[in-house]
Amino acid sequence: EGAGCCGAIRAHLNDHEGGLADMRRNVDAWWPLVRAGAVEAIVMNASGCGVMIKEYGHALAHDPEYADRAARVSELTCDLSELLPDLTPRLQDRIRPDAIGRLAFHSPCTLQHGQRVRGVVETHLDALGFEVQVARDESHLCCGSAGTYSVLQPELAYPLRDRKLGHLTALEPRCIVSANIGCIQHLQSGTSIPVKHWVEVLDEALAPG
Repeated sequence: EGAGCCGAIRAHLNDHEGGLADMRRNVDAWWPLVRAGAVEAIVMNASGCGVMIKEYGHALAHDPEYADRAARVSELTCDLSELLPDLTPRLQDRIRPDAIGRLAFHSPCTLQHGQRVRGVVETHLDALGFEVQVARDESHLCCGSAGTYSVLQPELAYPLRDRKLGHLTALEPRCIVSANIGCIQHLQSGTSIPVKHWVEVLDEALAPG
């Protein structure tokens, strides 16, 4: 309780001090749980937030009141996909065969470049029975969302979106999956193919138990 935006939106808009204020507020909100040893990790289901919070220690290193706490928060932060190696063996017997199919995975820049988490989603969803493919060409390229870029620079962002969708739809997926809300919203605006967070598709495929 008390946590809010990670600070990335203000940082994207060049509101440096506002972004730092968001960071300090979140450190204050999480610190009692961290100090008490009540949490093993701070898990992000949006890779843009994850890369921001993993940088709290660097961003607040100049602040003697927050530097150590921010560094600890960054150490505890992980992307949701980083839990998959431990979760996959426990989920394998719960996947409904009728719920799996071909997925096209767009790895956000904030995941593959910012956090350097690569191949985890594809490997483990494959292990659970999904057929996951990445774009055959330019899988490393931005989709054009880029924080506030799709809002402030649409004349550049939308051609990037369409270029990315061209590569993804060529895979003929039943669903496009990603790991960041900005990418998901931006891509969905250009296609009738469902675009979801990969964990939504996984959740839909789980039998009760």
